[in-house]
Amino acid sequence: MKLVHICPASWGSNCYLLCSGGQAFVIDPSPSADAILRHADEAGVSIKAILLTHGHFDHVLSAETLHDKTGAPVMIHEADAQMLADGSKNAYSVFFGQNRAFRPADELLQDGQILTLRDEQLRVLSTPGHSRGSICLVAEDLLITGDTLFAAGYGRTDLWGGNMRELAASLGKLSALPHHLTVYPGHGDSATLGQALSNLGL
Repeated sequence: MKLVHICPASWGSNCYLLCSGGQAFVIDPSPSADAILRHADEAGVSIKAILLTHGHFDHVLSAETLHDKTGAPVMIHEADAQMLADGSKNAYSVFFGQNRAFRPADELLQDGQILTLRDEQLRVLSTPGHSRGSICLVAEDLLITGDTLFAAGYGRTDLWGGNMRELAASLGKLSALPHHLTVYPGHGDSATLGQALSNLGL
C-alpha cells in the first residue's frame, strides 16, 4: 500500500492518500479538494472513500467539496458523527467564535471494521480520548493515528469529548501492536510505533 503525504501550509494537519491498484482512500482532507485531486492524478488513482480519523474541523475542511467532486463517501466513527454539524463540538467556535457546520457523514465506522482497497485491507481501531470517536487505521506496515498519537506526544483532551483516562487506555491498546509499524499522525512527522511510544515513556 503506497502512502502519499499532503500537508497544507495553514493548519499543518496531515492529509494522506492511501493508494493500491489504482484506487485510494483520502484520510483527513484538510487541504483544498483541488490540491488533493492533483495529488491523486499524479499518483494515477481514483478516490474510493474519504476517511476521517475524528471530527475536529481541521481534519475535515474539504471533505464536503471532495465528496461533491468525486462522489466518494465520507466516513467517520459513529461516536464522532454529531461533531460535524456543531461548531462547539468540532472546535471551530473554540478558535473562531462562530459556528461551522459540516454535512453529515455518508457512512459510520465501527471498531474492527475492515475496509478493502483492491487486494489490501485497512482495519479501523477505536482509540477514544482525543475525541469520543477517534480512530486509528491499521495496515500491514503502517498505522495512521490521527491526533491519538504523534511522533513525540499525543492529542489534547480539553476539547469536547476528550478524556485523558480513555486516551491512556487507547495508547495502551496501540502499544500491543507491532512496534515496527510506521506511525503517520494527524500533525507532525512520522516515526515507528516503538519510537513514538518510547518518547512517551511507554
